Amino acid sequence: MRVTTRTLTMGASIALFCSFGVAQMTAHREAVPLNLMIDAMEKTQAGVRPQPYQVIREYRLFGANESSANSDVVVEVDFRPPANEDYRIQKSSGSDRGQEVVRRVMDHEVEATFNQGRTALNRDNYDFNYIGETILDGQPCYLLGLKPRRKEKDLISGEVWVDKHSFFVRQIEGEVAKTPSWWLKKVRVKLVFADLQGTWLQISMEAVADVRIVGPHTLTSRVLDYRGADVVASTSSRMRSPDHKQ
Repeated sequence: MRVTTRTLTMGASIALFCSFGVAQMTAHREAVPLNLMIDAMEKTQAGVRPQPYQVIREYRLFGANESSANSDVVVEVDFRPPANEDYRIQKSSGSDRGQEVVRRVMDHEVEATFNQGRTALNRDNYDFNYIGETILDGQPCYLLGLKPRRKEKDLISGEVWVDKHSFFVRQIEGEVAKTPSWWLKKVRVKLVFADLQGTWLQISMEAVADVRIVGPHTLTSRVLDYRGADVVASTSSRMRSPDHKQ
């Protein structure tokens, strides 16, 4: 099966601001040496072929101590390899603050598309340590500790769940190495990845920001729909057609 991957969005999702199900943790000496795990993970990331796709994401913003979202924003995101991404907001409800936050997140994501190496899970950006083996959503994984080598807002200090068979990243959880604003005392994130029709993508995100004075705020996102290369190519063709009207 052809598999492409996009993990750079983790940097964009955490720029402004994770309930995980783990069982059967084993902290024995690693069956595969740590260096070989990192080699395999880096090789997996480097060996994929980016393909165009489109996703529809829903973002929800929760204020301090609020159980229901005070804004809901749906965004269409178009990615065209090697490093071209744009977006449009399809609809927005609730407070204007939610749309403002999502626009800032998406603007940063588009910018980060051009500099994927700064957020990649590799030895240039992180030091790794082996924690153990675990089961995440029914899949066996290696659990590794992440320590950023630089204090940057797009790097995460925490843990990464690496699929034991494919060496794709299934989940990342932790705190951003550097908060992007003085107003934020700390930001904790959870990023979840999965295969969508042959493309390995971030499918959900939760970022909890401890905002000075006003308290914690939470931003979540999830994929509502995915459209692969064939649909994107068809859409692009219609847009280029002289008969197409806006």
